[in-house]
Amino acid sequence: MTWTDYLERHTDRFLNELKDFLRIPSISALPDHAPDVRRAAEWVQARLEAAGLEHIELLETGGHPVVYADWLHAPGKPTYLIYGHFDVQPVDPIELWTSPPFEPTIRDGRLYARGASDDKGNMLAPIQAVEALLQSTGTLPVNLKFLLEGQEEIGSPQIPAWLAANTERFACDLVLNADSGQVGVDQPGLLLSTKGLCGLEISLHGANSDLHSGLYGGVIQNPLHAMAELIASMHENGRVTVAGFYDDVQDMSPAEREAMAAIPFNEPDLKQELGLEAFPGEVGYSIRERQAARPTLEVNGLWGGFQGAGTKTVIPNEAHAKITCRLVANQNPAKILELVKAHIQTHTPEGVLASVRPSESRADPYSMPADHPANQIASEVLEGIYGKQPWPVRVGGTIPVLALFKNLLGVETLGWGFGLNDERFHAPDEFFRIASFERARIAYCKLLERLGN
Repeated sequence: MTWTDYLERHTDRFLNELKDFLRIPSISALPDHAPDVRRAAEWVQARLEAAGLEHIELLETGGHPVVYADWLHAPGKPTYLIYGHFDVQPVDPIELWTSPPFEPTIRDGRLYARGASDDKGNMLAPIQAVEALLQSTGTLPVNLKFLLEGQEEIGSPQIPAWLAANTERFACDLVLNADSGQVGVDQPGLLLSTKGLCGLEISLHGANSDLHSGLYGGVIQNPLHAMAELIASMHENGRVTVAGFYDDVQDMSPAEREAMAAIPFNEPDLKQELGLEAFPGEVGYSIRERQAARPTLEVNGLWGGFQGAGTKTVIPNEAHAKITCRLVANQNPAKILELVKAHIQTHTPEGVLASVRPSESRADPYSMPADHPANQIASEVLEGIYGKQPWPVRVGGTIPVLALFKNLLGVETLGWGFGLNDERFHAPDEFFRIASFERARIAYCKLLERLGN
């Protein structure tokens, strides 16, 4: 029996496994769900064992756990590390889900559930592919290790120190990143870069209590007004105005910009998809360049004062905002945080006091050389599957461990996931195409065979 026969024979079982996995509400950002993240880790442990992997361990990190496994019986062959994560994003706003987020539901060839695409479906596919290879041939063409984590969606805060203390265990020749994707249903891509990340929460404090707006309006500083003024000071004409923000940015070369411009892009279609009429942003850069190759500063949350129905005529004594910055090559998260803090100190309006709490979530940007041999091999495999050459892809998202793998293990990371951008990860009605789930297993088997040769 070939591995293709095995995959076909077990298609229904593999899909049902994913449904079981998706029923675990492993939301790493919410403390109440910490037991669910651990339950997901234990589910992954059992699944790795069933696939025929060895030395399976649930490893403590000081936060949410990591699951390790390996198969090291291919002497003379390289060792590859497969990476993915089993934690998921919160589901709010729950009322916008068509079906409950942790009750997997199939509609029109799509499996809807939180984590379906990001990253449980993509993470499970290589485990099932390895099972197919072992069950059909009794061996693997290469040596494999797995690092599957439970804190990616909160920026992997404990992973840097933990991985630094465990570099020998995870030594390898290349990482295969299952937390990745393709360009389209019929168009492959090769992931070349991801952005870094840092963030903070700002609080502005006014009077020592909420005050009557009729008695004190126009007399004292309203923290909400001050926050709006402070936030507005951080951008001008689509460009971040924080002093020094762009000092270390490594711009794309003319050749890289030309290669990005050659990828088809339909602006009217994107406007229609998002329900927008315009894409304001940094002047001199295309939409795709802004998405993938320019740093950003975004407000992710803004709140304070009365939030209930009707009106309550108060001047609140506090206002709050959450900010994250996505960073590109050569930018340092710690330096950017200091620059933003300095901007807040300088531009906070009179009459309020500012306090800043940096987020634990931070990551360096990552880029992989386009001419790396693994990209050539992956390109050949993808072209064989899709019948088309893959496009070079740079994304605006962040995968914290990629720079860690390069800095601590000295290896590059090949994106080998099969999610698509329209699959609503981090949003209500997240889904994963069942056809992509099946294609991912085939692609892993083909890639591992090709790497073994």
